Amino acid sequence: MSKALLRFVRLSPTKARLIAREIQGMNAEIALASLEFTPNKAARLIAKVLASAIANGNYEAGNVEVASCRIDTGPVLRRFTPRARGRATPIRKPTSHIFVEVAEMIDKKPTKHSSRRGKKVAQSEDK
Repeated sequence: MSKALLRFVRLSPTKARLIAREIQGMNAEIALASLEFTPNKAARLIAKVLASAIANGNYEAGNVEVASCRIDTGPVLRRFTPRARGRATPIRKPTSHIFVEVAEMIDKKPTKHSSRRGKKVAQSEDK
């Protein structure tokens, strides 16, 4: 299992979490391909961190899966913009910490009665 972390990136955590949820549990090679064609700033940054996590463990992208992809909230840069009558309104510029963890894939082969319907059939045959 290997991991990579990118901290203090100028990216909204709420927007980045939408992309992070999509790739959790995916094969790393498929996740990189889907992130490449996602037109989003978060997708580009998460793809770089995912590639770094794969390289940190000396893995091949086809042999690992994304164990977890977490977006934590970083500090918020607070700025002000002038408004009418001498007032100022705040502008929040959020930052994020991107954490990606990859692990080697475990081949999970379904058993004979793995589905719910299969169990009902097996029980009815016993009667």
